[in-house]
Amino acid sequence: MRRRTFLGMSSGLGIVATGLTTTPALAGGRRPDLTVAVDGSGDHTGIQAAIDAAPAGATEPFVIGVRPGTYLGQVVVPATKPFLELRGLGRRPDDVVIADDRANGTLKPDGTPWGTSGSASVTVSGADFRAVNLTFANLFDEAAHPEITNRQAVAVLTRADRLIFDRVRFLANQDTLYVNSSAAGVVARAYLRDCYVEGDVDFIFGRATAVFDRCRIHSLNRGSTPNGYVTAPSTDITNPYGLLFQRSRFTSDAPAGTVLLGRPWHPSNDPNAIGMTIIRESWIGAHIPDVAWSDFGTWPWEEARFFEYRNAGPGAIVSANRPQLTAGQAGEYTAAAFLRGSDDWAPERC
Repeated sequence: MRRRTFLGMSSGLGIVATGLTTTPALAGGRRPDLTVAVDGSGDHTGIQAAIDAAPAGATEPFVIGVRPGTYLGQVVVPATKPFLELRGLGRRPDDVVIADDRANGTLKPDGTPWGTSGSASVTVSGADFRAVNLTFANLFDEAAHPEITNRQAVAVLTRADRLIFDRVRFLANQDTLYVNSSAAGVVARAYLRDCYVEGDVDFIFGRATAVFDRCRIHSLNRGSTPNGYVTAPSTDITNPYGLLFQRSRFTSDAPAGTVLLGRPWHPSNDPNAIGMTIIRESWIGAHIPDVAWSDFGTWPWEEARFFEYRNAGPGAIVSANRPQLTAGQAGEYTAAAFLRGSDDWAPERC
């Protein structure tokens, strides 16, 4: 299995293919209210300390500027702290790395496992959160821990509504990005623009409504068959909008035809979790085969809401195994429709 070098990873992988900017993060934005720096030159040396110092119940953005460096340890943005922004102050997203190192099966001090949600390096429960120009990672090393068989290791878990990730990298292996909501049936929206997401098994998953706009989605080579699954949506049947990828790139260094676009996740065998993944107007590499979707246990992929539309690239095959949106459906399943909600939220226009 190929392991990335998280700390000091070359920025070329994420920057060139996704369009992630190298413009300093301060350009065009309000000045930070607090700064974090590992060398002690800021207001705090740790991310969690800065979040703890931010005001509760804010009604306008509170910006935490993060100077270049690697920040280790779990981070939690509680529901009591809305409108927080973490802004990397380096020139590139890889200049600031926020990371932790634990998996589902890693044991807590009391001897019980952390579980998938508990493995998250960063958990966002505060609404209207924004992250800009930085990297989130889970450093759990599967090869170094053969005794741990539950290897889900989340980089970011989201539970809140109206979240924005702009020029952000998400790095892990299994279950990298868990886009979720506070409870089944509750809609939570996230907009990801010019981001880079890397992993192997079900590495973008959950029941949230999430739009990936001009992102790069990179599948690692596990050296297995199959090599992994990109998405595992668990969208509630009452929610017409799940995961949407538009104008994005699906890449991999895995052999041709060995990675699946997704499979339908039914948490606790919930029959109302009718997952949705739509990939439109994107480039798909040769790692995706003709039969691009997979069953998940006893749940057949044909019963999920899996669609494509006007994709290109060697893995963008139009066949009976690859359901396509009609032109009429494509007009309905847009980023604006996914994100609008009853409050007319439109982050894609910003």
